[in-house]
Amino acid sequence: MRSTPDFAHEIAARVRGLVRIAGVDEVGRGPLCGPVTAAAVVLDPARIPSGLNDSKALTAHQRTAIAGEIWASADCAVAHASVAEIDALNILQASHLAMRRALAALRLPADHALIDGNRMPRALALSAECIVKGDARSLSIAAASIIAKVARDALMVDLAQQHPGYGWEKNAGYPTPEHLAALKNLGVTPHHRRSFRPVHNILYQDISLTH
Repeated sequence: MRSTPDFAHEIAARVRGLVRIAGVDEVGRGPLCGPVTAAAVVLDPARIPSGLNDSKALTAHQRTAIAGEIWASADCAVAHASVAEIDALNILQASHLAMRRALAALRLPADHALIDGNRMPRALALSAECIVKGDARSLSIAAASIIAKVARDALMVDLAQQHPGYGWEKNAGYPTPEHLAALKNLGVTPHHRRSFRPVHNILYQDISLTH
């Protein structure tokens, strides 16, 4: 049975005297193209949107509706790490960079961060803790997962209009059969991650065939 997120981690931090608790999550580590996107959200305990849950447990329509409520009631920030940064740093470090940027972009600084996953971003400017599967355990992380997912999906829809044929408006850049077929037939775009194997292999094959 799937658990639903609650406010227990936030309450525990508040007991320790930490008032502004930010949930932090990222989306976009697996796609072959586009940035990795992170969000930081400081919820108002008195105005937690109804139906708030892990973004993966919601439909696209539910995510969009709840994202609007989160933006209206909480301190939210979204940040990205670019394709160039992903290729230069690796996807883990780029996602941590996006997380640090999201935290820095909040209207007011957070006192403590709840980070989804088991790896702590380096050089954080505040106290923090990692929570494995945090988007299913912490309401603040769940909120961040929704904000990040809705923001990145919208960005990929925009990119899909500039580069039709890859299906990014549906697959968000993940390596679906449609995307992989388009990659071979239409080629690599500037938005593809050169360090990811399917893209790297196509580029390497093209170089081999021309030399």
